[in-house]
Formats: sequence, structure tokens, C-alpha cells
Amino acid sequence: MTQGANVRVRPKETEHEIDEKGYFVRQKNHFTTPFGDGKGKLPVEAGRYRLIWAKGCHWSNRASIVRELLGLEEFISINLVGRGQHEQNLGWEFIFDENNTDPVLGVQFLSELYANSDSDYKGRPTVPAVIDITTKQVVNNDYVWLTNYLENEFAPFHKEGAPDLYPTQLRAEIDKYNDFLFDNVNNGVYKAMFAQSIEAYNDAFEHLYAALDSIEERLETNRFLFGDYVTDSDIRLFVTLARFDTYYFKNLGPIRNRIVDFKNIWGYARDLYEIPAFKNNTYLRDLAKSDGNRDTIFIDYNTRFWDQIDFEGRWSQPQNRKEKSSDPENKFKIG
Repeated sequence: MTQGANVRVRPKETEHEIDEKGYFVRQKNHFTTPFGDGKGKLPVEAGRYRLIWAKGCHWSNRASIVRELLGLEEFISINLVGRGQHEQNLGWEFIFDENNTDPVLGVQFLSELYANSDSDYKGRPTVPAVIDITTKQVVNNDYVWLTNYLENEFAPFHKEGAPDLYPTQLRAEIDKYNDFLFDNVNNGVYKAMFAQSIEAYNDAFEHLYAALDSIEERLETNRFLFGDYVTDSDIRLFVTLARFDTYYFKNLGPIRNRIVDFKNIWGYARDLYEIPAFKNNTYLRDLAKSDGNRDTIFIDYNTRFWDQIDFEGRWSQPQNRKEKSSDPENKFKIG
């Protein structure tokens, strides 16, 4: 194990990203240079970039799903990080590789790549992180726009028959709805889980469930968020839904509803899970895995049952979402 000068202790959200009222204020993305042609943009090249993501991180899970949906596996390499056991929290580590070292980048910790890129960087080294293999530097960690870059700027490398997840005529609406999902759902669960005052918690909780109620109503008539076909927005919503009943619930306090208690949302989530790229990149049992204290009579739910629950069976239960579509046999609009 190598723990050199570029390995950083991971800053805590609850110490560095909480305002004076106890509200969680997520750190801004640091590496936000867009992909594209021209000065000041990252060149779109096959084989140049490596996507680093984590099973538990829904921000990065979006990118792994989109990468597979669009057939970019041969053009953007990929690797997973997780949490190693150390006296201090050293953040994301390549724990699934031999010697805990990425075989392409030659580092053990994601923080090393962040330090390579900006020696003055003080924030959390986050995933998704797109690494330029030629320089071993993080060039983009902008989860807000990363999937859109894969959908648009990387179009020359899309597989034949790739879905159009970001249709030109809907982009303004998708962008607006993605902002809504970020504020109220994707980041909304974290606002509640990291809140350090009851005021902040209640505010986040109310916005989260108001958003879920509006989504439940939207999905009463729509198969997917924008009608008959899956878009970028559906991927953003799905990754939070997949973690809600498996993991998030335990830090949300007395929850009003589980995802399975929303008729339309639960059917919708299972409809998406049928798609191989969603299923292949969603590690439900891993998300629920817990090694809590078994020496007490009050053992937490996930510690007791994570390895007994049939997640695959539960998420593969039939649903009738097809009846809401005018094109029931197709979930994608082909670009």
C-alpha cells in the first residue's frame, strides 16, 4: 500500500459543507471544463479518458449507465472505487484491483489523481471523475453535465441504434427538470441526511416528498418522465430511487413512504430496471450491505437482512407500464 504525499484525508461534509443554519450546502464541482471542439474545451477522443465511479454514489452511477446505453465501452474505459479500512478516512480507493492499485493509472487513491490535477485542491475528491490517461489528471468531475456530454459531444462514438437520451427539441425542458430533480430529489436526500438542525431537516424532507408526490402524479399518465421514451432525466431519477429503500431510508428518520409505496414510481423504477444497462450498473445488494453491531439485541435492519433479501426478484416483478405508452414495445427513441 502506498500512502505518499498526494494521499489526502477526506474532508467531512458535516464539517465543511454546513451553513450557519445547519443546512447542507454541497461543494461545487471543481473540474468543469466541458468536452467539445475548440479552445478551452476537452477534446473528444477515443481511448483517452477513464471514468472512475462507485457503486454507492448515484452521481457517478448515472454516467456508468449512460456509457453502456450508448455503447461507449470501447471508447471510455472504466473502473470502480470503494472504501478501504484505514485509521483515517482516505476516501475513494481502488479496492477491487490487485494491490489496491488502478492498473492503468497506477494509483491507489482517487485523491492522488486530484492532487496530480491541482495541488491546491482542498475539497472532497468525488466521483464521477473523468481522468485523462495521458496526463493522469482529473479533467472533469462535473456530474451535473457529464451525462449530457456523453449523450451529445460523444455522439460520433455511439453504437449503431443508440438511444437519443437528450433530444434536441426537449433539451430546455430536460435541463429545467434536471435542476428540479437535483434540488429536491437527488441532492434532496442528502440535504435531509446531512442536515445539522431540525429546521434544515424538515425543510429538506418536505421538499423531497413534495417532489416525489409530483413525480407520482406525472407518472400516472406518462410511462417515463417525458412520455414514451427514456431520457437523461429518467436516469437521474432512477439512481436515487434504487438507493432509497436499500440504503437512504436508515438516515432519513421516520420516512413517510418507501419507494414501493408509490404505485406509479415503483412500477416505473422496475420498468427501467428491466433495461440491461440499468440492471448491470445497479448493485442493489451491495448498496444494502451492512456490518453493524450484532452483539446487541437491537440489530439494524440492513445488518440483519441485507444478504437474505431477494433484491433481484423484488425489482424484477412484473409491471404494466407499457399500457401508458403509444409505442409500448420500445423504451427508447433512436437517434
